[in-house]
Amino acid sequence: MGIRCGIVGLPNVGKSTLFNALTATSAAQVGNFPFCTVDPNIGRVNVPDPRLDAISSIVSPAKVVWNNIEFVDIAGLVRGASKGEGLGNQFLGNIREVDAVLHLVRCFEGGDISHVDGTIDPLRDIETIDTELMLADMESLEKRVDAAAKKATGGDREAKADLPIMERALAALQEGRPARSIDVSDDEAKRFNMLQLLTSKPVLYVCNVDEDDAAEGNALTERVAQHAAAEGAQAVVVSARIEAELAEIEEVDEKQVFLEDLGLTEAGLNRVIRAAYRLLGLITFFTAGPKEARAWTVTEGSTAPNAAGEIHTDFERGFICAETIGFDDYVDHKGEQGAKQAGRMRQEGREYRVKDGDVFLFRFNV
Repeated sequence: MGIRCGIVGLPNVGKSTLFNALTATSAAQVGNFPFCTVDPNIGRVNVPDPRLDAISSIVSPAKVVWNNIEFVDIAGLVRGASKGEGLGNQFLGNIREVDAVLHLVRCFEGGDISHVDGTIDPLRDIETIDTELMLADMESLEKRVDAAAKKATGGDREAKADLPIMERALAALQEGRPARSIDVSDDEAKRFNMLQLLTSKPVLYVCNVDEDDAAEGNALTERVAQHAAAEGAQAVVVSARIEAELAEIEEVDEKQVFLEDLGLTEAGLNRVIRAAYRLLGLITFFTAGPKEARAWTVTEGSTAPNAAGEIHTDFERGFICAETIGFDDYVDHKGEQGAKQAGRMRQEGREYRVKDGDVFLFRFNV
């Protein structure tokens, strides 16, 4: 399962700097003026996971394959983007294609980098982007509700099923709430997602701070955290400048010393990815053997056959059972054989719900 996160925010909040650091590239042009990112830059990075390192040290596979996450650096927007101001239409179209929105918010003063509104106020910046996205969704839904209502009156079953979802989303938007705030049943989820509303995307607020505030945050990040908590979102603190400097260091030991000198225990990338996984309700399972040790991503609540299908559709179609070892048992007993001898391997069937860290060997027949 590939994950695609779009980095959005007002101009000059540090989007391209953070993108370059997270993906360890210099692909995105960085500048102190609006719209230095015109086309979205895309970078794919491995998801750091020490559990996969531990498994690999036991099985010594020929190849190690990490989960990956795709970051998209989307051009900044300004007030009026919903009406085409700045790079509005292009910006809004790019957001529709991501699984989650990483909303980068400026939480540092920094007199050498201008702010489009002249002053630093992260909640105002959040409101600016939220407003533009909601206006775009309202305009889209108003047209679609009218069309669906006419079709529903004529007996169209699809329109009858879609219309109440559209109407609830439109009502929320008209009240100043994003589409993701409405209650959607399991039966309605697919239809709701097919609407491709901008404000239906889950949001992770990423607070960009000065180096001195990277460990503890500051008063501005606290305001963002409170805002995120109130709407059921996630918020993390990073320093794009620190991440950019860290990306230039090649040696792992030197990276760790650099972080420790700043009072940090890990790179901001790790925190961003963990928060994104929590936001999207994702967990990791592993497969391990002499040819390959690999991490895989599934949504929480997935069954063993669902997990098998991530590897190959034949695995799910012909699923027999999943030979399962918990991660701790796998490491404690030095791999599959040790865990099996200790009675820590289980055979799980079709109803088994995957747990984060499970190590699987799938049995199937097609």
